[in-house]
Amino acid sequence: MNVTDLALLKEEYTTKTALATELINLEAILSLPKSTEAFISDVHGEYDAFQHVLRNGSGNVKQKVADLFSGKMTPQTISSFSFLIYYPRERLAAIKKHYAKPEDLHQWYLDTFQRLIALLHFVSTKYTRSKVRKALTPEFVYITEELLYGDFNSSDKAAYYQQITENIIALAQADEFIIASCHTIQRLVVDHLHLVGDIYDRGPHPEMIMERLMQHHSLDIQWGNHDILWLGAVSGSKLCLANLLRICARYNNLSIVEDAYGINLRHLSLFAEAHYQDNAAFRPKQLHSERPLSPAEELQITQIHQAIAIIQFKLEGPVIARRPEFKMAHRQLLDKIDYQKMTIKLHDKTYPLENTCFQTIDPADPYKLLPEEQRVIDQLLAAFRHSDKLQRHMAFLMRKGSMYLTYNDNLLFHGCIPVTANGDFQSFKLHGTEYAGKALLDIFEQNLRASFAHPSDEDDCATDLLWYLWTGPLSPLFGKRDMTTFERYFISDPATHTEETNPYYKLRREAWFVDSVLREFGMSPATGHVINGHTPVKKGQTPVMADHKMIVIDGGFSKPYQKTTGIGGYTLLYNSYGMQLVTHQPFTSKAEAIANLTDIISTKRIVDQVAQRKLVAETDIGAELKQQVAVLRQLLAEK
Repeated sequence: MNVTDLALLKEEYTTKTALATELINLEAILSLPKSTEAFISDVHGEYDAFQHVLRNGSGNVKQKVADLFSGKMTPQTISSFSFLIYYPRERLAAIKKHYAKPEDLHQWYLDTFQRLIALLHFVSTKYTRSKVRKALTPEFVYITEELLYGDFNSSDKAAYYQQITENIIALAQADEFIIASCHTIQRLVVDHLHLVGDIYDRGPHPEMIMERLMQHHSLDIQWGNHDILWLGAVSGSKLCLANLLRICARYNNLSIVEDAYGINLRHLSLFAEAHYQDNAAFRPKQLHSERPLSPAEELQITQIHQAIAIIQFKLEGPVIARRPEFKMAHRQLLDKIDYQKMTIKLHDKTYPLENTCFQTIDPADPYKLLPEEQRVIDQLLAAFRHSDKLQRHMAFLMRKGSMYLTYNDNLLFHGCIPVTANGDFQSFKLHGTEYAGKALLDIFEQNLRASFAHPSDEDDCATDLLWYLWTGPLSPLFGKRDMTTFERYFISDPATHTEETNPYYKLRREAWFVDSVLREFGMSPATGHVINGHTPVKKGQTPVMADHKMIVIDGGFSKPYQKTTGIGGYTLLYNSYGMQLVTHQPFTSKAEAIANLTDIISTKRIVDQVAQRKLVAETDIGAELKQQVAVLRQLLAEK
């Protein structure tokens, strides 16, 4: 604790009684059980599935209902009551239609109040009253606390409690009270959320996920590679912007840009229409659940897809040329094409090109943008910067985000730590200095924050590094030697499509290697865990590795990955009893879930179980409280 903090404590606690009271409070808090953390990764814009997992606390809400009301509720009643907690407003509308007689609805209200208060008491037992109060809806704090902490066995107050509940109904506040109580239960079941990267990508509503996260009471974010594209676009990286738009076009998600963020793509669309035709390789991929595109819509997106892809490939050349430290010269591909024969020479082998759309490329100067292309990309960059909603979301992502986080003996990062085949940390040279391991992630974060704080149209290194984080061979967010986008579009030989992964992904199965990663970040191998996302855990593979020290929680929130993973996602819960990995089955839709009470079927697997419940004193917050206790005791001794 620094001198300023010490002076503030002296000002706040001026008497011996005040010091003693705060000491009693803090040391009591240290004795409480550790609260529950939830870890989620790679939600990829799948808002409906994401918000359902938040509402049900990764299955924890239903488990709490079952624990409390076992033997008092049937499984069907447990499910119905759980869904009321998940979706109180929607379920209330359906339930009220079910009760034709006012007296029956009145009785249902009274029964539900009693159940909600009992459950609220059950989930709040490991928190202080002060913390519970902060979780309550302000308008109902007094009423809720009276019912929550009341002595219902006292005949003196029987009429008092009855009057409270009767008046909630009589004054037409029953629905709002139920909704408020349900939201408080959701909040208390999971105290802190870790989102280990990739809010954005191919799913339809990342902007809705961002709005939901901005309402969350306690969370942190570790940036993913797809998040970096959006941060890069608002920071001035035209290459990040081009990649972002290409991916949106590829997966029929341009509505994110146009409708969600109000960015006009008309100039790009008109340019694409004037220069490109239909091309099978660039037609948008669609899910079966989506509304089919009309032929005109499909053609428009196909043309946009080609236009922005060629702009991207053109922009790559100058960046690679001016950044020899990136060691990516082999990815300058447009100058390796024989435009007469339509072939390309890669790794001393010549390949025929197919599905080509090179009509805006000058073979004599292949990386030069046409004046129209330059105007399009400049206009798009300005539009991204002037989208208030996007700026607000990216500012939040920067404020809550980081490249990595150490929190309660867990090391969280999205992708990897670049290493050699024998496990040595690979170094990246920047401005004459070598960076590896933790230092590599630190220097990338430092440059990202500098670029975001001072957006520039200039070709500055910090902005170029944002694109490197997306695709560079030593990017901890990418984790591969090459991104073979060009080859997948234009070369049929699948051997050219291979993206060689960093040895990290093989070595992370070994306990000795995970121990070395933990030590690099100043953590104890005896108690620490590494938690990653980024790479979907395929069918037959295990997400828990290296003697339970490594946990990968990318399980397939993104629908296109679910064929590979066989499930609908993983979440990890960490409470006072240890860690549980939760496996979720695919989510259909919010409407179907509410109508049919079809929950995401979740199974839990114990990852790490403690012999004795972990207390607040053993957490990072506990360490801070202990420092305050030591200072308060010192001040008390001086009185």
